[in-house]
Amino acid sequence: MDNNGGISHKDVHTTIMPPTTLMRSAVKPSYPAADDTNQTSLPQAPAHQSTAAFDVMSVGDIVTDDFIDLLENEEKLEHDSNGNNWLAVPFGTKIPYDHHDLIPAVGNASNAAVAFARLGLKSTFATNVGGDQEGREMIKILQNEGVDHRFVKVNPDKKSNFHYVLRYKAERTILIKHEEYDYLWPKIGTNELPEWIYFSSISDHAIPYHDQVSDWLDENPTVKLAFQPGTFQMEAGAERLKRIYQKTNVLILNREEAVLVGGGNHDDLNDLFERLHQLGPKLVVITDGPNGAYTSDGQNKFKMPIYPDIAPPVDRTGAGDAFASTFVAALIKGNTIEGALQWAPINSMSVCQKVGAQAGLLKESDLEHYLRNAPEWYRAERI
Repeated sequence: MDNNGGISHKDVHTTIMPPTTLMRSAVKPSYPAADDTNQTSLPQAPAHQSTAAFDVMSVGDIVTDDFIDLLENEEKLEHDSNGNNWLAVPFGTKIPYDHHDLIPAVGNASNAAVAFARLGLKSTFATNVGGDQEGREMIKILQNEGVDHRFVKVNPDKKSNFHYVLRYKAERTILIKHEEYDYLWPKIGTNELPEWIYFSSISDHAIPYHDQVSDWLDENPTVKLAFQPGTFQMEAGAERLKRIYQKTNVLILNREEAVLVGGGNHDDLNDLFERLHQLGPKLVVITDGPNGAYTSDGQNKFKMPIYPDIAPPVDRTGAGDAFASTFVAALIKGNTIEGALQWAPINSMSVCQKVGAQAGLLKESDLEHYLRNAPEWYRAERI
């Protein structure tokens, strides 16, 4: 998912995949009232009371993104016979660009860690950085966002992850490079246990790391797992990561990823859910771009529309991360599936209004504001 939404990268041409998780939702299990003020009554969600040191530990890679805004008249989109879109640029020459924005401390898991903190949860983060200025800057940003960084491992002889994001109109193509860290699960004291693990995109060099995570979850069966697999995790295959899938409480994928992981029929939602549940996840969430999102707990299925854009989207980077992390945050706070489905699309919409994956992440009070002013039709429906 985005930042890691199944985008493939070529040497010269880079495939641009359409955004697949542009949902928006809400934490309170309430629905817009059909009155002349169009305000939603917000019943109080159950108070979140946890004896755990942290509500949630995000796990995955962290990166600095350099966003390069391309000029529309200097590049063009091309379409092949398989329906793929290609970003075409003149070869072997100098190409002007508009401007660039350097955005540190992003990536699927990092975006989630910041989203959790802004929503008032006790958020910590297990990741790797290099012993360079970029690594120090990312740790500083996490600290400023209220994310605990005691489990951030500094690798003195390595560089920090650095990606280039080519922005063409509202879409983006990401040039990625993951550093080869020595991935080791941190030592977590009994007084440092999280209530949830939120596991997301990580390097292809870290596949054995998943076994360490599984072993730790075996030793700590009360800790719940939310899994938002990244590109390399999906490429590893469900069989290789079967212990992770078996322990997953919440699995979040877009529709194309659901086919890749579970092998189901893209056009048959019931088949997609059935195959993913067979892997072990208790609750499955499938996002479907402008069509909304769907959930299944094995017995109950719901559909949720997107939250309407308050303005034309500026940048879709991080929309899927915002949806997934906000959905999980809602559950951590004690809300129902329907309530979580209302909350998540709102944060996703908001992120698309800013450049980068974190600038548009909202606080809970902001989410409630958008929910109170939601259209009457903005509600989860049983399917």
